[in-house]
Amino acid sequence: MSREETTLILFKPDCVRKNLTGIVLKRLLDQGFRISGMKLAQLNEDVLKEHYAHILDLVIDGELLFPKLSKFMLSSPVVVLALTGPGVITRVRSLIGPTNSQKADKGTIRGDYGTDSMMNICHASDSPESAEVELKRFFKDEELYF
Repeated sequence: MSREETTLILFKPDCVRKNLTGIVLKRLLDQGFRISGMKLAQLNEDVLKEHYAHILDLVIDGELLFPKLSKFMLSSPVVVLALTGPGVITRVRSLIGPTNSQKADKGTIRGDYGTDSMMNICHASDSPESAEVELKRFFKDEELYF
């Protein structure tokens, strides 16, 4: 059995606006994961710069990606979720599918509900190391219950 771990998931503005938060959450909880923290939050530019530091200078089709991504992520509140369970990081990444929703198989969350690489319903930590950093970025210690 995989070891117990906690991951961060952000239900992005497209998920919130399409009122898919409950459906996506149910699909995750149906796997036996437990909620360790959850809140609705309006992100700000500083936290986005920190969260997306690895792509701040990424250029796609001759344009910096971050300004467009930031505008999207600031367009509505997001749901911030800490989910705990055995092997949760890898299992959630498998459930949501690849970053580009157009390449995600039907039956995955992004394949069923996403539009593209940006409007892809949710973000999920990709490793135990990033989960640890991301959980601290979005939750205070007293907001998490393991």
